[in-house]
Amino acid sequence: MNRLKQDAFQQKQERFVPYIMSSDPSFDASIDVALTLQEAGVDAVEWGVPFSDPLADGPVIQEAGERARKAGGSLRRAFEGMKQARKRGLTVPVILFTYVNPVLSVGYKEVVEAMEEADIDGILIPDLPFEESDELRELCQAANISLISLIAPSSSHRMEKISRLGDGFLYYVTSLGVTGTRQSFSEQVSESIKELKMTANVPVLAGFGISTRDQVRHFQSIADGVIVGSALVRFIADRETALIDEKNKKLALLEIKEFVQELIS
Repeated sequence: MNRLKQDAFQQKQERFVPYIMSSDPSFDASIDVALTLQEAGVDAVEWGVPFSDPLADGPVIQEAGERARKAGGSLRRAFEGMKQARKRGLTVPVILFTYVNPVLSVGYKEVVEAMEEADIDGILIPDLPFEESDELRELCQAANISLISLIAPSSSHRMEKISRLGDGFLYYVTSLGVTGTRQSFSEQVSESIKELKMTANVPVLAGFGISTRDQVRHFQSIADGVIVGSALVRFIADRETALIDEKNKKLALLEIKEFVQELIS
């Protein structure tokens, strides 16, 4: 079952999808955070994989990746973490966020099989060009896993082609460059999202730089949902010590839940 293709996700009016790094600040803590996000009311979770050369990530997520790698995080550990999260009751859709090198080192077929075993619904690889994604796309389709396509403001001449093959949802990148919080966005973004929604057969979610409640509300008014990464990852980083301390973990998770609910409200 691919939860991204179910009515609960496809027909919802305003979707909120947070990004977190698996194994940050520890293997167990990241599972706790994923379950807390579900309690907060999110519609899906992006499950990041630590990588040594994350080209699309800004400093906040790069630092999260470094913490995760020190804690033993990897692509294979991300699969194991999600297996445990599912066993503990995680039911929302999950999208694996990784880079092409770790995937190639394991193999497309093996990664797709591992996603099936871990009950992961989709995969997003920002440095895999759309034009070079056919092999992985076919394997994902056969396994009923969504290969999520990224569309940036610079993708205008390819927008219709990419949108026609959209699966699960389309990820519209609201700003060029790496991830990180932004104070403002180009006026072109709103027009591009409106244009994309006219050709897309799946929801269009906006991400990269969205970090405040007002920004969430703005993009939910013009897109079909938002993705928030750096703001949440920074909030988690500030509670690193508490999250790996059994005495203080409960309070830290409660604070994360309230932070996300404030963004959604």
